[in-house]
Amino acid sequence: MTAVVNRRERLGSRVWADEAIRRLEADANRSADTHLHAFPLPVEWGIDLYMKDESVHPTGSLKHRLARSLFLYGLCNGWITERTAVVEASSGSTAISEAYFARFLELPYIAVMPASTSPEKIALIESYGGSCHLVDDPTTVYDEARRLADETGGYFLDQFTYAERATDWRGNNNIAESIFNQMAMERYPIPAWIVVGAGTGGTSATIGRYARFGHYATLMCVVDPEDSIFYSAWTGDPSEFTGHPSRIEGIGRQRLEASFLPDIIDRMIRVPDAASIATMRLVRSRTGRNVGGSTGTNVWGALLLVAEMLARGERGSVVTLICDGGDRYAGTYYSDAWVRDQGLDLAPYVDAVETFLERGAFPAAGFGT
Repeated sequence: MTAVVNRRERLGSRVWADEAIRRLEADANRSADTHLHAFPLPVEWGIDLYMKDESVHPTGSLKHRLARSLFLYGLCNGWITERTAVVEASSGSTAISEAYFARFLELPYIAVMPASTSPEKIALIESYGGSCHLVDDPTTVYDEARRLADETGGYFLDQFTYAERATDWRGNNNIAESIFNQMAMERYPIPAWIVVGAGTGGTSATIGRYARFGHYATLMCVVDPEDSIFYSAWTGDPSEFTGHPSRIEGIGRQRLEASFLPDIIDRMIRVPDAASIATMRLVRSRTGRNVGGSTGTNVWGALLLVAEMLARGERGSVVTLICDGGDRYAGTYYSDAWVRDQGLDLAPYVDAVETFLERGAFPAAGFGT
């Protein structure tokens, strides 16, 4: 009798999972692909810079793609059922997207996040019905998420482990396939560089693998905020790692994550936090697009690469990402009071970018890679 009951339970769970997967696919099918915007550079340079706007996803960030993939991964592996509480360790944006999908599938959701996470992000998670569990020490989010998953009999999504394997890097409408399809009719259709930050490392893994799989000459550049372990691990110099939590939400980690694949990265650039925030604000003033801090990190790195191409007399294209919108950071990165409290001086970086866009070169000292 027990075997019959268990079989019925498994069949019932499979029916639910099939319907859950159908609903996730239908949600993706309703959403048009994200836009590819040109950043204004002088035409005579012969270099084009594009920003793929991931902020237009239903949950407002690049992490919408990852959250959907993580749920599909859990469903297809049989780890998420109709009674599963879903738990995640996150700095905010992934949790917002996961809370959206959890509500979509009528599942309880708990986000374990640093207490420093912006109030705007916490409010968005709660608006989707998720619960926020805040911890004072950001390094404890993993263990706390595992503990809560165990206590509730739930499932730990574990984005930092599964990001690189949950996304099909060979195709299936991943972000890399989308970029190359959208670039196909541009004057330089194969980007010289694609520039992204690393939180889990999943985005750089997907794009780097896809470029190699497609025999594209495109090089992969990962930009890293000043308080992150990725850059020091890639260079092999542990003295480069400060051990402090990253101030740029969504990117930078204090431990090496399983989804960070250094061997497919061609270049890393460490970006000062003040440069990230200054460039974020400049993107808004130059393009009218309200973007977040990690987008500033991306664009700063992309502009440095454009400057190098220009100095070598090269022509071509560079692609980077708008990771999320600036509304989530009204009280932090867009607040002059917050910037002062953090002891950040944006002026030198604002002047450096303005000088570059006017003259085609960054100031000689202090703004290298």
